[in-house]
Amino acid sequence: MQTFTDIRALIIDMDGVLWHGDQAQAGLIEFFAALRQLNLPFVLATNNASLTAAQYVEKLAGMGVTVALPEVLTSGMATALYLSKLYQPEQTRVFVIGGIGARQPLLDLGFTLTGLYETGPGQGADLVVSGLDRELSWDKLATATLNIRAGAKFIGTNGDTTLPTERGVTHGNGAILAALQVASGVSPTIIGKPEPIIYQQALELLGTDMATTIAIGDRLDTDILGAVRTGIRSLLVLSGVSTTADLQNIDYAPTWVMADIREVTQALTSSAKIRPDTL
Repeated sequence: MQTFTDIRALIIDMDGVLWHGDQAQAGLIEFFAALRQLNLPFVLATNNASLTAAQYVEKLAGMGVTVALPEVLTSGMATALYLSKLYQPEQTRVFVIGGIGARQPLLDLGFTLTGLYETGPGQGADLVVSGLDRELSWDKLATATLNIRAGAKFIGTNGDTTLPTERGVTHGNGAILAALQVASGVSPTIIGKPEPIIYQQALELLGTDMATTIAIGDRLDTDILGAVRTGIRSLLVLSGVSTTADLQNIDYAPTWVMADIREVTQALTSSAKIRPDTL
């Protein structure tokens, strides 16, 4: 049994960790019950920008788990916050590929969103933001390409090339970014994991330090690498994308590797019994 030491907060991925698509992972309710019982604060930080924080709260409620809005941070939210510090929202036009989870945070911060084929002088976008879009179309890709080629800054909410679902692993936002990059000749700036931006924002929300906060995720190339780049410890669960075989092909590593959140729950509760002063 693996144990933990000096953990005071968690940054937890969702897809592949808490669920596959609409199918909850076994032990989901018990995992959150343990976090509440141990008084461990957490932020659910996901690269998936397809839903809003409120929609994720609703999704978890449908699975029998209650979380609050401030406990959710999506890459869409992280992107909007990041851009609001670089640009004046009320003077900045954005074309978005993505669902409400990518669009609403930008609107909330005062950005103006442009529509299909609003391109050219005076009508085009200053920024193109691409997130996971389940209604992706030729027209959306064309509008994004035209804006980027006209000089709009190209931003990706995340670079995940794949997405675990209840039907298996399918394409993620990184596949959309790749298409736009090939069409425009411009590489995107990535906001989500493995870049440290979303982890740094989560740490600010938690009010904890790097030494006592750990990240839990299912992807080595995003969740774990992002934690390494941020300077925090990490835990890989094998219930999503990455496997133990993948560990042999990287030059970094998670602090812990566990099968799923059921094993994480067991380790958390056992560690609390052994060293109650550290949790």
